[in-house]
Amino acid sequence: METIGSLRLRTYGSSGRSVIVLHGGPAAVGCAAEIAKGLSDRFRVFEPWQRGSGVEPLTVATHVEDLHTLIQARCGPGRPAIVGESWGAMLALAYAAAHPTSSVATVLVGCGTFDPIARAELRKIVAERTSSRTPYDYAPLSSPQREDLGRPFDQVAQMQSWEDMVRLQNEGVYPQAFAAIKSPVLMLHGDYDPHPGRLIRDSLKPYLPQLEYKQFERCGHSPWIERFARDDFFAALRNWLEQRFS
Repeated sequence: METIGSLRLRTYGSSGRSVIVLHGGPAAVGCAAEIAKGLSDRFRVFEPWQRGSGVEPLTVATHVEDLHTLIQARCGPGRPAIVGESWGAMLALAYAAAHPTSSVATVLVGCGTFDPIARAELRKIVAERTSSRTPYDYAPLSSPQREDLGRPFDQVAQMQSWEDMVRLQNEGVYPQAFAAIKSPVLMLHGDYDPHPGRLIRDSLKPYLPQLEYKQFERCGHSPWIERFARDDFFAALRNWLEQRFS
């Protein structure tokens, strides 16, 4: 692991075009590792751990500029694709809006919400499922490779980052700013994900008319660990990325 600016960074694969994989949370560092590993046979994949809490409150703008520093330092003249999961998908869009010529394409996996209607639906679905089965996973693999990072979850970073995202939505910055994105965007979503995929898609479409949407059956919030969707997820993701780079 190396350090780039304020980010800790892991790299997978030694050849191919550059892909950056962003974890969710916002503070769930390490959760995108399996996506990065799954793409490393065809791409050179960077998995940054977003910065934790410190003296200054975290903002979306801080995360965006951290990502820009990484891209300038590691991706050279070839523009990378950015794959974000959950919060990471939201950050990927924020980055593409702020730096629309710096990435070749954006993939949103289990994307978070951008309006009160979708957030209310998310809360409703989670509440309905809490007593019966896991709210987020449909049929996770029996031994999903989740990491013990040896450090506590950064609740302050989580809260500060999310609160700033909601503030920007309430002020009308997002999703309106995404109209600046002209590169291709793909949304991959599980049909059992409590994040309401079609509602989120519909909230983004007025600003991202190029948005493509693919939904996986019998699949929760994390397709890369889902028994019935993992293979289809990686096939769709790899093939779409290769087409964007061709």
